[in-house]
Amino acid sequence: MVTKKLLFLLFMFPVICLAQPVIKNDILNRQVVFGNEKMQMTLDYNKKVTISSLVLNGQQVLDSTGIYSFIKTDRKTYSTLHLSSNPAIQLRGNVIICSIPYGDRILETWKFTVTPKDIKFDIDRKISNNIVAEQVGLPHFMFNSINTWEGAYQEYGGLAWFYLFNKSSDTYGVHSNSSDFWNSKTGNGLSVVVSEPDVVMSYTRVDDKLSYNIALSAGRLRYDSGTNRRRYIRDRTDVWAPVNVGAGHKSITLTYFNFNDKYGRGNLVGINGDEVNAVLNTIARIGVIDKEHFGGNSWHTPYGPICLHEQYIAQMGLAINDPYYLKGYQQCLDYYRDNAIKPDGRVWARWAYTNEDMMPGEVTDKGFYEAQWGYLLDANPDFVTNVAELYDQTGDKAWVKTHQHSCEKALDWLLKRDTNNNGLVEMINNNHTEKKSSDWIDIIWASYENAFVNAKLYHALTLWADIEQQLGDIEKAYYYQQFAIKLKTSFNKPVSEGGFWDGGKSCYIHWRDKDGSVHGNNMVTPVNFMAIGYGICDDRRRTKAILDTIEYQMNKEQLFFWPICMYSYNKGEGNDWQFPFPNYENGDIFLSWGALGVKAYASYKPELALKYVKNVLARYALDGLAFQRYGRVKQDGLGDDILSGNSLSVVGLYQAIYGVNPLYNRFYLNPHITEQLSGTQLKYNFRGQSLLIDLAMNKYAVSNGRFKIESERDFGFYGSDNELLYFNGNNPVASMKVETTGTLALEIKNFSQDNMLWSQFSTGLNKYLINDLKVDNYYTISVNKQVLKRVKTNADGSIAFDYKTNKMTDVIAIENK
Repeated sequence: MVTKKLLFLLFMFPVICLAQPVIKNDILNRQVVFGNEKMQMTLDYNKKVTISSLVLNGQQVLDSTGIYSFIKTDRKTYSTLHLSSNPAIQLRGNVIICSIPYGDRILETWKFTVTPKDIKFDIDRKISNNIVAEQVGLPHFMFNSINTWEGAYQEYGGLAWFYLFNKSSDTYGVHSNSSDFWNSKTGNGLSVVVSEPDVVMSYTRVDDKLSYNIALSAGRLRYDSGTNRRRYIRDRTDVWAPVNVGAGHKSITLTYFNFNDKYGRGNLVGINGDEVNAVLNTIARIGVIDKEHFGGNSWHTPYGPICLHEQYIAQMGLAINDPYYLKGYQQCLDYYRDNAIKPDGRVWARWAYTNEDMMPGEVTDKGFYEAQWGYLLDANPDFVTNVAELYDQTGDKAWVKTHQHSCEKALDWLLKRDTNNNGLVEMINNNHTEKKSSDWIDIIWASYENAFVNAKLYHALTLWADIEQQLGDIEKAYYYQQFAIKLKTSFNKPVSEGGFWDGGKSCYIHWRDKDGSVHGNNMVTPVNFMAIGYGICDDRRRTKAILDTIEYQMNKEQLFFWPICMYSYNKGEGNDWQFPFPNYENGDIFLSWGALGVKAYASYKPELALKYVKNVLARYALDGLAFQRYGRVKQDGLGDDILSGNSLSVVGLYQAIYGVNPLYNRFYLNPHITEQLSGTQLKYNFRGQSLLIDLAMNKYAVSNGRFKIESERDFGFYGSDNELLYFNGNNPVASMKVETTGTLALEIKNFSQDNMLWSQFSTGLNKYLINDLKVDNYYTISVNKQVLKRVKTNADGSIAFDYKTNKMTDVIAIENK
């Protein structure tokens, strides 16, 4: 008889019961059903061995062939799907062991260990004689639809995006120990982690299904002959070269995850949060071609290029907000440091699957090369910028120290090119008539003193000078600071005085030839956005003139996004086929400058910045942004060279509008939101902490679960163990440090050298250190309008005091009196 008490227990605790591992052996049908609350698997061992069913959170994800092993030679295929006899199987508690002889010399032992959280899958393989295999799946997964998963993230933060697997046999191979398969619509995710190092994997569309192979660590790429760098192939499945298969072991852990719990971004008010998530989950990662190979062009592109002359690859990590992306890009920059910088400090501009884009003779055995269009000198500052901005996100000082020498080499190589000592470095080409390029806009013939490259250099110098100071080289820091100051001065001079400002056109020009002639006064948007966004242009009148001129033309043409230039280059200033205007780099719409455009407008008219972010999101809903660019006339997607830079306006939403800026020693919040966005709450990963960021008009807050700071203006936050740091504005030094035994929430009302006022709720003993005060001055500290003490600042301009709270809101004031 079932009692009421038992019914109550079953009702209240069903999850606990279901979460326990379950193993059932159906001897008659030769099947073992096993799993936990979120994963249920069926092992079929009737003259074959395969996981014929995998149900995740109620969803069947496998085709009936399931998960199995195979080894394919040039003559024969050996597979656990076809056995001459039934295998031996044992059940021991939460462990299943199956011995599988297949082929004429292979013995595999599969061992499953079932826990409430995951299922561990061990494969031991013995082979009497090694086999030269054309393809292997050790094991192989066959998912029941190409749409079962939207994509799979790799251990280094890359993405296999199945939307791009356009036809059967499209195959993508990567060097990764893990795949996180996910679907944002179902919310289901499957993590597959191999514990052995240096594993290779591949994903293949098979008709309308998805094949996933885990192969051997010795896997080498098969195509193309002579380069063997191609990761994505069409109409074939053999992305990996033949491999010698012997005895071995693999330990694989399968774990269910909820996609929204793991990768959700919070409550995005006033904007389509699903589209924001989608852009950052897909397009933003598409330039990660493989481990140690990060760029802006996708692995799907026919010749698979990486442009090292793109300064925003680290910046994208700010919005992608995945620690695996940051760690993967650290490894990538280490690889670039060791393989993509010449002994003299010149940074190779590109890498690709093939050498078709190469300047004759200018290529390394690793695939780094100079482009056929000219020496693209922005590769040098961009390497430095990416190192610096990645360091800001990780705070890993030991890592950035390993890049000190290489970044100095890269900068110094370029700084030596200021031969006339005016603070503007010169390109290798002197005149546009040479028909060679020198920057990212690679078939426009920018030469000699190039504002595009010099703007990037200024940004790199200012970032790296701060890092040199942190690393203790004050002399180098000063040298870079002074060069940046001189560059900025010359950059801002009118063209009549050798600078880049064209007052008549209300814009900064693109370049000056050696003969002094001025070129590119057609409002080249990247040049002008960089001048504003990087702080070169600090003249508000010029900023207004630039942005108003651009917006006037945008409205006139009803363009959904900023084109690469507002008006035409002159004939002869670029590759001939780009004329008449608009065509390609002479007027088409490239989204890769979106973050800078959003930043330029966010501090001027944030509603305009937001307008263009929303336009990009709307376009994503139509076509996935799966193009190189958009035509100016029809505003239609063009080019099969998909750029991850198409996500950069959404990165700008995070950095410039939401104000999310992880810095080396703090989380800096500097929003420029509109009323539409008020009420947004972001979830953000910051160095192992889950932050909640609340954004309302003139009221911003950051919390990590124990500590919280709220303010009406920008501020920095850092919480660790028993310590909370508050940074006033963009000050890199903590204005207040509080050590506490409990929780602490601060609401900053005012914080100046003479007057500080905040309210707080705390549950413990607090020890305060207030910095950046006037030296040798007296300050009065009051709590709830009662004087606590009067103290004198020390030689560093600091005071310290203690206060034990009583679980109520206190108001603390400090005045210089």
